[in-house]
Amino acid sequence: MSRNGHVAGSAALSLVDGVSLLHPEDQVFEAMLTGWRNQQMARNLAPSTVDSREHQVRAFTRNAGGYPWQWSAHLADEWFSDLRGVRHCGRSTVRSYQTAIRGFCNFVTDPAYGWAAECEQRFGTHPIQVINEVNAAAHVSESESKASKRAFTRLELQVLFDHADEQVARKRALGRKGWLSAFRDATIFKVAYGYGTRRNETRMLDVADFGRNPDGKEFGGYGICYVRYGKARPGSEPKRRSVLTVRPWTSEVLEQWFTEIRPVFGLDDNPAAWPSERGLRVGPAQLNKRLSAYRDALGMDPALDFHSFRRSYVTHLIEDGWDPRFVQEQVGHDHASTTSIYTCVSSDYRTRTLRRALDDMVAEALGVTKGGNQ
Repeated sequence: MSRNGHVAGSAALSLVDGVSLLHPEDQVFEAMLTGWRNQQMARNLAPSTVDSREHQVRAFTRNAGGYPWQWSAHLADEWFSDLRGVRHCGRSTVRSYQTAIRGFCNFVTDPAYGWAAECEQRFGTHPIQVINEVNAAAHVSESESKASKRAFTRLELQVLFDHADEQVARKRALGRKGWLSAFRDATIFKVAYGYGTRRNETRMLDVADFGRNPDGKEFGGYGICYVRYGKARPGSEPKRRSVLTVRPWTSEVLEQWFTEIRPVFGLDDNPAAWPSERGLRVGPAQLNKRLSAYRDALGMDPALDFHSFRRSYVTHLIEDGWDPRFVQEQVGHDHASTTSIYTCVSSDYRTRTLRRALDDMVAEALGVTKGGNQ
């Protein structure tokens, strides 16, 4: 709320009374977007979220061929049909566009901001809400990721990690400069699987984000990974959590990286766990490029991506008998149903489980105890 009583993003704050506009339609539309941006920033939404939503509203405006006070539900229906039927956008993508346009329409039709009255005065018409219960895409599934997305099998992970290590050894033997970055990326892949972290959570780790676990002394100084850049809810700061080390090899990988390899980068003043040769820390594009190159060279499924490390972490812990609640806490899910979506137990695991259950049933029917006695 401003000192003169106007709320952030209102027409009265964006347009000066009594001043004629040279290009009224363009200028009012831009003022609307500026006001909407201010309103969203006042709600503590991330700048990246605000930018993305503005981009989506501009895209719809271009497709509609008209300004917000000329929009209709019919124009929205045509655009979303085009996104799904012609451009083959995913359901979640369409829903994100609808969320942005619905939010913008809510803003410009809210009397508190005065945009409807401003448009009525200048253009003789006013904006309406074009996304409603009838044409909004329903969220009927807990997960809308592509069905092809899956976890790595244990064999695939071993082959991938072995290949990554081989590339490091080959480049190092040839005296190539790229062996350091190859070693770094191989370590990142192993750590992402070792802790079940997302791509951004992994790359944003600092040296100080690893510590001792009093109840896991065998892991030395790498018993806990403190994730500070977890997936945030709209309008909130990144979600923090601590992830306990569960596999001995994870601490061994980190020990080698921090004591032998990272110092070679010569960046003692850089707090990042995974420094870049050109900046503070490695970027997501570099990680995607490296993983794609290794995956394609090995002829692996193109559906396997960085997030597959996280799916694999959940899947393999569940297969190994870890308590589902523990796994849920490790990956930072609020609901067990979310964790269950990530669980892609292998057919081999299912076969072993079924065989074990059938053997127990037969043994019980025959009156045979587990010790083999009648």
